Amino acid sequence: QVQLVESGGGLVQAGGSLRLSCAASRRTFSTYAMAWFRQAPGKEREFVAGIRWSGSNTYYSDSVKGRFTISRDNAKNTVYLQMNSLKPEDTAVYYCAADGNVALHGFTRRTGLYDYWGQGTQVTVSS
Repeated sequence: QVQLVESGGGLVQAGGSLRLSCAASRRTFSTYAMAWFRQAPGKEREFVAGIRWSGSNTYYSDSVKGRFTISRDNAKNTVYLQMNSLKPEDTAVYYCAADGNVALHGFTRRTGLYDYWGQGTQVTVSS
């Protein structure tokens, strides 16, 4: 079992920055692929960014590419999402997720293949 706890959300003006953190409870965190998803009111949860266990491979949705950066510190069991140049359309609840089976199916953006989820953290970008 892996517990994920997000932090760092809040209210920011358009053009501003936030850094989200996701702390994992398990030592084997370093073997998991990690990702950030978000869900805006009335919309489906969508993939934002992901990173393999080594940190050498990162993935981004087209809507955040060039503005957001995902990284991880396996020694601290933590994954980060640095969000710059924020837009009102980035407003959503952001969730951290862990995939322990990436060796079987490769990196995925599909929500249903992630084993563990955090409780979410609200990000609100005002115009």
